[in-house]
Amino acid sequence: MTVTENLSVPDIENLAHRLGRRSLVFVGLMGAGKTVIGRRVADALKLPFIDSDHEIETVSRMTVPDLFAAYGESEFRSLERRVIARLLKSGPRVVSTGGGAFMSAQTRRAVARRGISVWLKADLPTLMERVGRRSNRPLLNNDDPEGVMRCLMDERYPLYAEADIVVHSRNEAKEVIVAEVIAALDDHLQNQAPKGEDERRKDTRS
Repeated sequence: MTVTENLSVPDIENLAHRLGRRSLVFVGLMGAGKTVIGRRVADALKLPFIDSDHEIETVSRMTVPDLFAAYGESEFRSLERRVIARLLKSGPRVVSTGGGAFMSAQTRRAVARRGISVWLKADLPTLMERVGRRSNRPLLNNDDPEGVMRCLMDERYPLYAEADIVVHSRNEAKEVIVAEVIAALDDHLQNQAPKGEDERRKDTRS
């Protein structure tokens, strides 16, 4: 399955136009694949891609683990909110956010105003397999990382569920997940389209 299996190339190129000034914002837990999938979706839509954690590290000149260690989670979240708000003002683009970003009501409101949110939803075994490959996860630096991940799922999944689009992230070819995101975005935009817009779009394809 490829990105263009269900949508033609013109359809996909038109998605970015239909986004207008809105950004596509990926949310979900660490290990869900937000950066990997987000970057490929951005390529497909010919939009710029940015990882909010990388942007935070750029503006602070510190790594995320170092920020957590030096200032604590509360200060990190405050910086995260400001950075994401700024990124959303410069759309359209594809933005990958940190796992805790969508927990902020302020950030959720900003995303709702200026973007379309996509939750990459993954199960516990998938997440643990992926995060085990990297050691730069401040929230998991303890004796029971799986227990912490379970708690994060219980706490965060109800709020992630408020996202505009939900796509299941799993051990499948990345192209499949990207295609599902593209198709879900197309469906979402069609549902938002003013009456008659879809008919006009269909006429232009004939």
